[in-house]
Amino acid sequence: MLTKRIIPCLDIKNGRTVKGVQFKNLQDAGDPVELASAYSAKGADELTLLDITATLDNRSTFVDVVRDVARSISIPFTVGGGISSIAQVEQLLAAGADKVSVNSAAISNPDLIAQLARQFGNQCVVVAIDAKRTSKGWIVVSHAGTATTTLQAVDWAKQCEERGAGEILLTSLTSDGTRSGFALDLVGDVARNVGIPVVASGGAGTPQHFVDVFNLAKADAALAAGIFHFGNVTIQVVKDEMRRAGIPTR
Repeated sequence: MLTKRIIPCLDIKNGRTVKGVQFKNLQDAGDPVELASAYSAKGADELTLLDITATLDNRSTFVDVVRDVARSISIPFTVGGGISSIAQVEQLLAAGADKVSVNSAAISNPDLIAQLARQFGNQCVVVAIDAKRTSKGWIVVSHAGTATTTLQAVDWAKQCEERGAGEILLTSLTSDGTRSGFALDLVGDVARNVGIPVVASGGAGTPQHFVDVFNLAKADAALAAGIFHFGNVTIQVVKDEMRRAGIPTR
């Protein structure tokens, strides 16, 4: 059985790590290079770096931060935020990223997923899906949660896989920053309907939340930010709880 991954996420704005609730009310959480280095040393399986205002600001992702992080860690990491072209991905991979994450640009231009998969391989292409709970089910949002689409989360995830995505980074906007637990219904529905790894994001607050998203929703990895950044829970404590629950971990 494949081991389950724990992935700290660094949401970055203006060169600093930040954390909010439902993508709003951002608080400073520290220097991204220092945090990345600490997480690498403390047992993180991977990292994700997201330039959270790149799409809203209509600019490219922060290459200098990526390069500095790559020099300071020994684990794989994914970079996302404002990525919309092959040239940008080439630049980020050259700076040391292992995978790239596309979100709003893939919604606007779904062919981008296939283009990136052909150029760099499926294993390099992560599609980030942000979704919110509505009366019509889990609906995909874009542009850092400021725009609502007509896409159903499960349907969009299946399309992303068909077009060549190697992984889905699935965030519940409804749960983000609340520390009330992952959206198990959302994660479970997507995980059951795709054959590629699903990374659950949004709502982690306790070690038990990680156990639940792996055992009940069958996520392949779990991503969290605030509980790790502010010292509420350590990666080691989460992995100890996972081992007690019989979940394979590194």
